[in-house]
Amino acid sequence: MAGLTLFRAAASQLRNAARSRPYGSASAAQLSYDYYEEEEYGLHDEASQLMARIGTAESLPRRGVQWVLIGDPGIKKHVYAEKLSNLLEVPHISMGSLVRQELNPRSSLYKQIANAINEGRLVPEEVIFALLSKRLEEGYCRGESGFILDGIPRTRIQAEILDQIVDVDLVVNFKDTEEQLVKKNLKGDAFSSCQELLGMGSARFSSTDAASAGNEKFSIQAEQGKQLEDYYRKQRKLVDFQVAGAPGETWQGLLAVLHLQHMNAVSSSQKLTA
Repeated sequence: MAGLTLFRAAASQLRNAARSRPYGSASAAQLSYDYYEEEEYGLHDEASQLMARIGTAESLPRRGVQWVLIGDPGIKKHVYAEKLSNLLEVPHISMGSLVRQELNPRSSLYKQIANAINEGRLVPEEVIFALLSKRLEEGYCRGESGFILDGIPRTRIQAEILDQIVDVDLVVNFKDTEEQLVKKNLKGDAFSSCQELLGMGSARFSSTDAASAGNEKFSIQAEQGKQLEDYYRKQRKLVDFQVAGAPGETWQGLLAVLHLQHMNAVSSSQKLTA
C-alpha cells in the first residue's frame, strides 16, 4: 500500500532524527528558545488569524476539512469529534476504535497489540500508523473526503510522522481547567490505593508508590502535551479551546471558536423540517 510505504520511509527518517534530538536540559533549552521565538510573531492573535483563513461555513474547503483533536486526558474528545463529523459531513477516525478492532485473534496485529496492552506499554507506532494508513486508503477508495481525527498524535514524533501522511488543516486543543486536572489526578491516585486495599495490586506496590507513579505519568503526559502544542503552534495550526460547563455548553462554545454556529443552525433547521 502506498500509504504504508510512505509511513515506513517517514518513520525511518524521523527515528534517525530523533536519535540526534537533544534531551534533558538541552531539550528544555531548545523548547524555551522555540517558545520565545514564537512569541515574536504575536501568538496571541494566531487563533483569530487561523480561523480567518479557514473562514466561515460558506468557504470551507471543498475536499472536506482535515482536522485533528488533541488535548488534556479525560475530556471525551471522541464525543465532540463525532459531532463535528456529522456537522461537517466528513468521517470521524478514532484511533482507539481502530486499535480495538484489531483485538481479534484472527488479526495479524493481534499479538503485538495484546502484548503491549498486557505489559502496560503503548501500542507500537508502526502498528498505529499502519492501521491509520490502511483506514485512510480504504476511505479514499470509498470516495471519502476529509476527516476528524482523534486519539493521535500524542507526542511530537507522532505529529511529525502524521505530517508525512496527511495535510492537517487545523488542530483543536481541548484544555481542562487546572482544578479539573488536579481532581482527575487525585482520582487516579485514589483508584490505585483502592486497588491495593482490595488486594488487586501487587503487595510490593504501596499506596505511596502508586501516588508517585501517578504523578510521574501525569508529568510525562504534561511535557509531551506541551511539546505537541508547541509543534502545532509553530505551524500556526493550533486553536486552544477551554472546556467548561456541561457538554451542551461546551459544544456551543466549540462551535463559536470554530466559527460554525451558522452551519449548526442550518443543520438543526433541516432536522426539524425533515
